[in-house]
Amino acid sequence: MRALGTAATGMLAQQLNVDVISNNIANMTTTGFKRQRAEFQDLLYQDLRRAGASSSDAGTVVPSGIQIGVGVKTASVYRITDQGGMEATENTYDLAIQGDGYFRVLLPSGDEAYTRAGSFQVSATGEIVTQDGYTVLPSITVPQDALSVTINPSGEVQVKLDGQVNLQTVGQIDLAIFFNEAGLQPMGDNLYKESTASGAPSVGVPGSTGFGTVRQGYLESSNVNAVGEITALISAQRAYEMNSKVITTADEMMSVTNQLR
Repeated sequence: MRALGTAATGMLAQQLNVDVISNNIANMTTTGFKRQRAEFQDLLYQDLRRAGASSSDAGTVVPSGIQIGVGVKTASVYRITDQGGMEATENTYDLAIQGDGYFRVLLPSGDEAYTRAGSFQVSATGEIVTQDGYTVLPSITVPQDALSVTINPSGEVQVKLDGQVNLQTVGQIDLAIFFNEAGLQPMGDNLYKESTASGAPSVGVPGSTGFGTVRQGYLESSNVNAVGEITALISAQRAYEMNSKVITTADEMMSVTNQLR
């Protein structure tokens, strides 16, 4: 009976859907997290009577035919890159991106990674680094005797030194943008890597055409909507239950057939 296999694919699809939703909910408070959405496609159809086939010697054709679907499959788990909310922290090295772009990070392997989580710190030598100690590119070192650090919306890092009236520029933070940022490969630790799907990054100054601006003293919150995720979770649960009901019904029908004399 086809219904058993078809309903089984539906249950597997909704199980994956719940997995995606649970990951979104788990990361509701993760800085810079971008929620994901599972997308599905119907499987192949079995043609019991092909549409357009000849139905008589007079040249008449079958107008619609008989096609029976065999279930559903997961097409992709799509990342939604909408802007998250801004959370004020008043921390000097907390940076948020308002608009498009990613901070560039140098991994220990020498590869570049990208992140929206701007909860940065300074190393023992004054270099601006991530929470894991990875260098933020381009490398910027804050002088040990700096009295204050200011990072303007264009990413320019300026410090006030003792005995000087004017601020001194010590570096420039830049951003990377991608033609298809949903195609970036997640690595965990709030980091992404370039992939064939994302395309090569374009690097530029914050605030220039196509690039967002930098907000000092803020962090970008997760873009997960709690109400939306709970609603999607309920829908997935009900779909799972209905598919399980189909399996139960198909089993009962087969039981009736087995009892025929």
